[in-house]
Amino acid sequence: MKLECSVEKIKKALSQVNRITGKNLTLPILSSVLIIASKKLFKLRATNLSLGIEIEIPANIEKEGISVIKGDLLNNIFLNIYNDIKVSIEVIKDNLYIKTKNNKIFIKNYPNEDFPTIPIISGESFTIKSTDLIEGIKSVYYSASLSDIKPEISSIYIYPEENNLVFVATDSFRLAEKKIKTKKTEDFTGVIIPFKNTVEILKLFNETEGEIKVCFNKNQISFSHNGIYLTSKLIDGIFPDYKQIIPKNKNTEAITLKQDLLNALKLSNIFADKFNQINLNINPKKNIFELTSKNIDVGENKTKIEANTKGDDININFNHKYLLDCFQSIYQDSVSLQFDQENKPIIIRGARDNSFTYLIMPMNK
Repeated sequence: MKLECSVEKIKKALSQVNRITGKNLTLPILSSVLIIASKKLFKLRATNLSLGIEIEIPANIEKEGISVIKGDLLNNIFLNIYNDIKVSIEVIKDNLYIKTKNNKIFIKNYPNEDFPTIPIISGESFTIKSTDLIEGIKSVYYSASLSDIKPEISSIYIYPEENNLVFVATDSFRLAEKKIKTKKTEDFTGVIIPFKNTVEILKLFNETEGEIKVCFNKNQISFSHNGIYLTSKLIDGIFPDYKQIIPKNKNTEAITLKQDLLNALKLSNIFADKFNQINLNINPKKNIFELTSKNIDVGENKTKIEANTKGDDININFNHKYLLDCFQSIYQDSVSLQFDQENKPIIIRGARDNSFTYLIMPMNK
């Protein structure tokens, strides 16, 4: 292997692929990065067996070849190369030589035969704008369960519905659903992506523009965009039939300014008990919309909020943290809180936006 490439492009690619390297004591090769010089491209590849990534960057390839280097080591080297624009990389026997105007470094190679392959996914596919993919994931991923006991809910479920791509996550205490309008995609049964992997998808594509090609089969999914290829395993399971728990009736509704509710929740948090419990009291006849929180070690707080209310009186307890989480997914100035009965979930939406639905289960009084 012998090539010349931009230092900054290697730095950026290494920071992305090194996050995927696995810290696996039984398979130490997973902590390494595979680098490939092929034709006019320099490729960096990493995997932790659940996720795999390959990034291509242009380079002047003098001699093709493959090398395997410890990911943290290689990343730290390039993070500390300053005032150099170009870098020369060459493999001689069992060493990788890195040369810049101001640096001469050599490091030991690992055998590349032990490095796992990254699959090329074939099967069903569709394209989606990178901004839409990121918005869909960001709108719901915080609602996924953090426990791996039930992997089908420690995940994000994505499926097509008419001209929408629907993103859903739940931890069984709350649920978030976001519908993203897309050009018509072929019907498919839906994919379930592990929560931990969706976090890496967000980091990798958060600042990209253009369309991402998504391919998937029963076990894996891939995302391709502008020289970046990411694969993830899929959960082999059935996502809960969540639409059954969304209340069909709306006996009470309150519409209020998002910022007013956010401020009230932050104040109530100071007095919330160890279960993060807050009481919400709505009396439409008296136009009352009131939050109460009480902690025997701190004190008690009641906050009235201006709101348009209608329907039946309702008095309900909920976890304030769950409601706070959803504000990042609501872009309207006003929010709508809808209720069926005191033992049924709360539904929160933007006052003029039905693309996002958030559900919170009530707490026992």
